[in-house]
Amino acid sequence: MSDRLIFFDTTLRDGEQVPGCQLNTIEKIEVARQLEQLGVDVIEAGFPASSPGDFNSVVEISKAVTWPVICALTRAVESDIDAAAEALKYAKYKRIHTGIGTSEEHIRYKFNSTREQILERAVAAVRYAAKKKVDEIEFYAEDAGRTDNEYLARVTEAVIKAGATIINIPDTTGYCLPDEYGAKIKYLMEHVDALSSGKAILSTHCHNDLGMATANTMSGILNGARQVEVTINGVGERAGNTSLEEIAMILKCHHATIPVDFNINTTRICSTSRLVSSLMNMPVQPNKAIVGRNAFAHSSGIHQDGVLKNTQTYEIMDPKDVGLDENNIVMTARSGRAALKHRLSILGIEKDGEALDRIYEAFLKLADKKKELNDDDILMLAGADTAATKHVRLDGLQVTTGKGVTPIAAIKLSVAGESFEAASTGNGPLDASIKALKQIIRRDMTLKEMTIQAISKGSDDVCKVHMQVENGGHLYYGFGSDTDIVTASVEAYIDCINKFKKK
Repeated sequence: MSDRLIFFDTTLRDGEQVPGCQLNTIEKIEVARQLEQLGVDVIEAGFPASSPGDFNSVVEISKAVTWPVICALTRAVESDIDAAAEALKYAKYKRIHTGIGTSEEHIRYKFNSTREQILERAVAAVRYAAKKKVDEIEFYAEDAGRTDNEYLARVTEAVIKAGATIINIPDTTGYCLPDEYGAKIKYLMEHVDALSSGKAILSTHCHNDLGMATANTMSGILNGARQVEVTINGVGERAGNTSLEEIAMILKCHHATIPVDFNINTTRICSTSRLVSSLMNMPVQPNKAIVGRNAFAHSSGIHQDGVLKNTQTYEIMDPKDVGLDENNIVMTARSGRAALKHRLSILGIEKDGEALDRIYEAFLKLADKKKELNDDDILMLAGADTAATKHVRLDGLQVTTGKGVTPIAAIKLSVAGESFEAASTGNGPLDASIKALKQIIRRDMTLKEMTIQAISKGSDDVCKVHMQVENGGHLYYGFGSDTDIVTASVEAYIDCINKFKKK
């Protein structure tokens, strides 16, 4: 059994399925390049058959990265496999990830089928994928966590004979207990000869519905799995997936007792976490393990006293091991382009030319308002850089409001390059602004939900606004940020509008 663990990152596939977290192709390429720097072995770039956008993202990511394996997801359907193979044609190292549900719940209710028919479909899909001249074929047994072990072993043995070399054992619903999931991996290792001989390996893919994704993944590793499917910040459907950063740091901290080697450059963890959080508009909870802003904070007097005497009293990790360094350059309005470019580079973002100029211009405007900018501010600016290419863009907003004053808003929009202006009153500054916007954008749209969040602290801080707007029976998720709450809210509303035509 190899002592090397393969990190398979599915942030751009499973992680990107979270409502409101969808990325465009340019943003996906940015994340993929950062994952390459992080040391991820396999990047699951998307599900090509699901949409033209996903197909194009797999194509462009394949061109953009150098050494990681690029993986494309499919169902056990020939047309899916055809689309995956076509999308992967530019990848230097190609993997098709195909599979089918194997639990009784999936066989009976999802497929209205039988065990034998599902086994035949699984084998047929792998054999068909084997004809596509890819480097690797991975098979997933969806809902393996609730699949009978004996039947799961039969399926595993059959698909390996058909050509699969990686077998994914997903706890799709996050239901398994750690000892139960570990026992399942152990059973397969002991009952499938190709696994015990090293001809194929097992992969974990655990969801966090009951908060056990990391524990289940570790149990899988301890019982023989040699690939882990993870996401940055644990993003993913419902309660999310296993966090890459948690598994990497568990193995780093416990290397003496779990001597498994891996390729992750842990000093890139925090910059990758911030980039994904910023681009997906999904804040990291403060108490999140490894990457939360409180992960290395100590407020208790007893803890502070201990850490001041020796950090090992309450810190089991060196913050520098995950990329936290107190020697940051303070970013102010006096900082030049070089300082901004350097800080962006540290955060995993490479910008030059016009893109750097645009971010620097926005940086100076924000620095004049906020005096000092932190990494989250800079990531916010980098993430907002695509605004200039949007169909609808906010060019100006003026609001008059106050106690005893009827709120009024005047708005200026650029729509497909043409300028429009409107004004309206309302029962609040945001209501007035949205009514003015609707005079220009005449669409049936309703604000359904809105969340306002400060990036760090202080009355001069940049706020993030997350918004849901309904149009034509569909919900659209938007994001805006500014030191002005009303401006950030209007930007979030416009972000939703810019997505209307994509449905």
